[in-house]
Amino acid sequence: MKSPFKQSSWQSFKNTIYKSYGENPGTMLVHTGAVGWILSSLAQVCAVIFNDKISPEQKMFLIPQEMGDAAVNIISFYTLTSGVKYIGKKLTQTAKLRTKDLSNVLKERGLILEKGQERVKGKVYAGDWDFDVTKLDNYKEEIQPVYKPFNNGAEVITGLVGSIISSNIVTPILRNLYASKRQQDMLTVYNNVKEKRKKMSEFAKPEQQTVKPQPLSVSMDTFRSNAMYSPYIQSYGMKI
Repeated sequence: MKSPFKQSSWQSFKNTIYKSYGENPGTMLVHTGAVGWILSSLAQVCAVIFNDKISPEQKMFLIPQEMGDAAVNIISFYTLTSGVKYIGKKLTQTAKLRTKDLSNVLKERGLILEKGQERVKGKVYAGDWDFDVTKLDNYKEEIQPVYKPFNNGAEVITGLVGSIISSNIVTPILRNLYASKRQQDMLTVYNNVKEKRKKMSEFAKPEQQTVKPQPLSVSMDTFRSNAMYSPYIQSYGMKI
């Protein structure tokens, strides 16, 4: 027997998902794409961390590099895709882009400025940046049925365009710029450390001085006296 708590929690979760994404497929496209980038980036970082064939020194460079790439990928995708999707939504919301059915409804209300028609001062018409279809009277009954499907389709299309531009053009460029900058910084740090180690090794190394052996000085009398008792004594290396 299923627990009533689990059933209510699952039903609440489904209702939340439907309320958030059921009528907003463009938003679902952006969020699922961002989640995909997060999971793929996490997998890439973990692959570096748990790879025993990569040395600790290389991991010190690769892990921050992968984390930086992940941040660039996620932020650029979400920002650009959301921005392009917002443009599509704004174009339909202001009725700059509209279907024939929506145009007929707006004409009946006198909200479309016809060619040659004089604009009424203070009145907002379809196509104006301040115009909002969703704020009109009887929106749910008369306008939503002909507006919402078109708006959803526009958001999906513009979201797809934004994701394609982000994933295939903007993100690779930004990632390469970041990687190049990161590589230059790491090379600078590496060269500085190498130079410091070289100086420390030279400082710690004792100076080798070549000591020229000095000949042993003895007097002639001492040499003669010792030579009498030891016929093997030679004058090699002695200064007499």
